Order: sequence, then structure tokens, then C-alpha cells
Amino acid sequence: MTRSSALRSERLVLRRWRDEDRGPWAALNADPEVMKYFPDVMTRAESDAQLDRFDAAIEERGFGFWAVEVAGSGRFIGVTGLSVPRFTAHFTPAVEVGWRLARDAWGHGYASEAARRSLDFAFTELGLPEVVAFTTVDNARSRAVMRRIGMTHDPSDDFDHPYFVEGHPLRRHVLYRIAPGHSG
Repeated sequence: MTRSSALRSERLVLRRWRDEDRGPWAALNADPEVMKYFPDVMTRAESDAQLDRFDAAIEERGFGFWAVEVAGSGRFIGVTGLSVPRFTAHFTPAVEVGWRLARDAWGHGYASEAARRSLDFAFTELGLPEVVAFTTVDNARSRAVMRRIGMTHDPSDDFDHPYFVEGHPLRRHVLYRIAPGHSG
């Protein structure tokens, strides 16, 4: 995927980041409800740094967490895409599919649609043999997306996320997997 290209689905565009995404991305990351299953809300500086890391990964690998906009309107609604986890676990190295959308974009099927498009890219363009996704045990919304896109969960794969200290309520994570030809 080049700087000028984008991935398209029926209603969405997954694209490279732009400077005008910084404000809406920071607002999304400052929303306590959106960030409920993350360590904390993010400051503007943290949000900008994360955006820069996402864009650098796309530049380096040709994939990453892309900015997501509603086709036709250009409305930025969040992030979806592929990433290489930066921690060590029993399933790494791996490529994960992930998403984080603004609250007003919830309930419209955007996360599932964008994740399916990301998986299509992972399997057809990158030729990956598997993609994973993970979240905290209690994140029912993300777990529902994982099931809707055809991912499967084996409880023996669940793990303690190393970014959370022992005893932290978000430390235990579930792992979902999908291979080519199994998307929902």
C-alpha cells in the first residue's frame, strides 16, 4: 500500500494518517468510555506519538493501524488494521488485527467491516498464514467483533498481558485466531 493508496470496503476507507486526524484521534483517546479496556486515557502528546508510530509502521511494513473514515463523507471515525505486537507471549511473533472507534461510530458494524477488509489484505496481499486478536476478558464488544469476523477462541490460549502488573483487573486477556478462508 503506497502513501496515496487506501483500502476500501462498502462503506469505509482505511488510509494513511493525515495531520487533520490528530485532533479527532486525541479526542477519541481522551474518552474514558472508548479507553475503558486500555490502561488509561491518553494525553494529546501520547495520542500524537501513537499516531506517529502507527504511520511509521505503515511506511516501514506496508501495513499497520490505518485511519478509518466513512466513504463519501470523509468523516474520521477511528483506527483499524494490522500490527505486530511489541511484547513477547506464547503466540508471538504474530500479526494482530485491531480497532478503536469513536463512540458515535459504535453500533453501525464499522469495526467488523473494517476488520474484515484488514483480514482480506492480510491474507491476499501479505499471504499471512494466521492473524490474531486479543482483548481483556470483559471487553464484550470487541469479543463480539472477533466472533462476527470468524475468529475462534481457545481458552488455553488466554494470557496475562505483560503491560499490566500482577493483580491489575485488565491483565488477563483472551486470544482469538483466524486463518485464510475462515472470515465471517
